[in-house]
Amino acid sequence: MKLSVIIVNYNVKYFLQQCLQSVQKACGLIDAEVFVVDNNSSDGSNEMVEELFPNVHLIANKENTGFSKANNQAIRKSKGEYVLLLNPDTIVEEDTFKKVVDFMDSHKDAGGLGVYMIDGKGNFLPESKRGLPTPSVAFYKIFGLSTLFPKSKVFGKYHLGYLDKNETHEVDVLSGAFMLMRKATLDKVGLLDEDYFMYGEDIDLSYRITKGGYKNYYFADTKIIHYKGESTKKSSVNYVFVFYKAMVIFAKKHFAPGNAALFSFLINMAIWLRAGIAIVKRFIDRIWLPLVDGGLIYLGMTAIKDYWSINVNVARYPPFFMNVVVPIYIGIWILSAYLNGGYDKPFRFSKLIRGLLIGTLVILVGYALLPEDLRFSRALILFGTAWACFIAAAIRIVLHYTKIKTFHINEAAQKRLLIVGDANEVNRILSMLMIGGNTNRFIGFIGNESNDSEHQNLKSFYLGGLTSFSDIVSIYEINEVIFCGKDLPSSQIMQLMSSVSKSHIEFKIAPPESMFIIGSNSINENGDLYFVDVSNLNSPANKRKKRIFDVSVALLFLALSPLLIWMVKQPVNFLINTFRVLSGMKSWVGRKGDEKILRGLKPGVLSPSSISDTNASEVTKDRLNALYAKEYNWMNDWRMLISNLKKAGD
Repeated sequence: MKLSVIIVNYNVKYFLQQCLQSVQKACGLIDAEVFVVDNNSSDGSNEMVEELFPNVHLIANKENTGFSKANNQAIRKSKGEYVLLLNPDTIVEEDTFKKVVDFMDSHKDAGGLGVYMIDGKGNFLPESKRGLPTPSVAFYKIFGLSTLFPKSKVFGKYHLGYLDKNETHEVDVLSGAFMLMRKATLDKVGLLDEDYFMYGEDIDLSYRITKGGYKNYYFADTKIIHYKGESTKKSSVNYVFVFYKAMVIFAKKHFAPGNAALFSFLINMAIWLRAGIAIVKRFIDRIWLPLVDGGLIYLGMTAIKDYWSINVNVARYPPFFMNVVVPIYIGIWILSAYLNGGYDKPFRFSKLIRGLLIGTLVILVGYALLPEDLRFSRALILFGTAWACFIAAAIRIVLHYTKIKTFHINEAAQKRLLIVGDANEVNRILSMLMIGGNTNRFIGFIGNESNDSEHQNLKSFYLGGLTSFSDIVSIYEINEVIFCGKDLPSSQIMQLMSSVSKSHIEFKIAPPESMFIIGSNSINENGDLYFVDVSNLNSPANKRKKRIFDVSVALLFLALSPLLIWMVKQPVNFLINTFRVLSGMKSWVGRKGDEKILRGLKPGVLSPSSISDTNASEVTKDRLNALYAKEYNWMNDWRMLISNLKKAGD
């Protein structure tokens, strides 16, 4: 056996399926075996592997053992001369395995090898080649010097930016996303260190390979797509803590006591610094536009008040009016705009204006109920409404045309979709998209023109062959491309991705015979997963309505709890569930266990399928869930909850 491929999976079923399809093709040129170690996934990954890939050796763990332990399980069972650790969110080229094994065969000093990795937009991933994170290298990375001077041989050592990415080099550290090792090397230096749960184990093993007298290589003659870059968003607080704490383990294990202490100090500084930055950035991303709206509305209200008091109604407004009353007005306008979808993406003027007008009605009703000494001019409210509508709309127009924060007006209508593949697959994908109502974005397709009468509906949409890809993308201003995985080899997909300017284009791949489309925008974002269910639960408006419903009902139930605890089977659990819903950990109606159709929902106190008949078949449950997702309305949640209130403590 020449090669053993090991993939550790945790709840990424659809990425895993696409990965295994590419692995199968790559194994056609070499004697290989494939292991999938599943760390107790709840998304049906095991069943998918057993059904679609019966030749894969599946190891189904009953708990999440972590990345290192799971890989070691398969390594111990492997028979290959070489062992490849491969992430499930990757796609390899058809000749990747043949090329890397041939390289290792011809370089007997090689203990490990990594490859040229690109993200879902075709951009080179710098972690394809890395240097050893010594205290000085870590310092340069933590404080941004490696970012400022990526090509420097002093400051750029973390990602070895001074080495040409298109040439093969000796490197210090390999990426765990694609880590090929000689089995004899592992027998000498040991397996992955199981003290690392996630992150850091690749650095540790890479370092031990070089300490064992072998070399690690970055191999530039083949490419893989690595969708996520990491299993966790790099901007998240969780990633910061887990990754940098792994660095502390590495320092204590391999550095001298003095260096380890310094390294640990730097890492702990980095943890709090990066965690703070991540929290602040997330907060700013959510509130910057409402703050801009509020600030400009306030400035306008100040000017309107001054003009009105001097030229029309000669009266002085007390400081209380501008310091308290106007901020309350602005808060009501912004809250109403938010609840009506005025801050949803893509942006629509109708939702913004409707929200501001509803906010004005609320203000006027409240105004009428106030005592006389707190009633200021109604005219200022109306003029303020007009100004709020004008300035909020103007801000969004400016953002749209300057493309600040990738803000777009009615973005969905502006997506221009190109499909690359043969007519059969193009028709299938269009049918999939039609269910979601997205075919209005379709510009045309590239591939082999078909004269088959079955595909005459596509004849007018044929734009040319694959050699015209970059020209067609440019001429038609395409910003979304779907590749048909059945018709195009992975190597050609990667080549096409690399042939165009990628800053504005979203690339996606539709695997053969699949009911999903996978894509990813950048290393800092999770892979986008596009399913062919007809769920409208994922719209921002319905997410918001569902959350408002959950919170409102939780508060109502808390107020009525002295009465309700006598109406449920398990009163204590009912109160616990109420607080969990209030905190956002649960929803009143959501998913129960592995319900793939409701995968986007939080765990539910109740679920559409479980409340009907516990003995219902899986097909029936899936249909109930699909109907709930397709025709979502918060009133359905209310009816389900009230009619099954006794189960709210389960």
